[in-house]
Amino acid sequence: MLGIGINGFLVPNHIIDGGIIGIALILHYYFEFQTGMIMFILSLPICIFASINQRGHFFSSIQGLLISSLFIDLLSPLSTQFSVSHLLAALIGGVLIGTGVALMLRYETSTGGTDLLAKIISRTTSLDIAFVIIMIDGLIVVAGFAVLELDSFLYSCLAIVTVGLTTSFLEGH
Repeated sequence: MLGIGINGFLVPNHIIDGGIIGIALILHYYFEFQTGMIMFILSLPICIFASINQRGHFFSSIQGLLISSLFIDLLSPLSTQFSVSHLLAALIGGVLIGTGVALMLRYETSTGGTDLLAKIISRTTSLDIAFVIIMIDGLIVVAGFAVLELDSFLYSCLAIVTVGLTTSFLEGH
């Protein structure tokens, strides 16, 4: 689901997501690096850090990270297969990515990225995990503003909200 949402809808419309995927997409747009490979490289230190604090999170997150990174790169040819408006790309991509994230969370795994970091920060501080995730994703989107045009930036914000709402709805049911 992540690979389809990212490659089929976000990449062709230069839209970013939050978290490590967002950073990987920014680097993809700047340098044409493989999104999944960059996601893996950037998430690995977070997974290792998590293993120091909570060993159970490391094994489930590294598994989710490996599989999602692999499928994001394997499905990169989808970037030329769909032609939809920026609005539909943000909504459809957001729903697909949110569904993928919710399924991963339901089976107690993750992509091992900033969501795992937010979980650690919220457990060691009094900050709510949703607040920490919004802050991290917000910083990443603001950083992405340098590579995005205004409309892509706004659609990226819509995609992030759609991912969050979809994840929250499906994970809660």
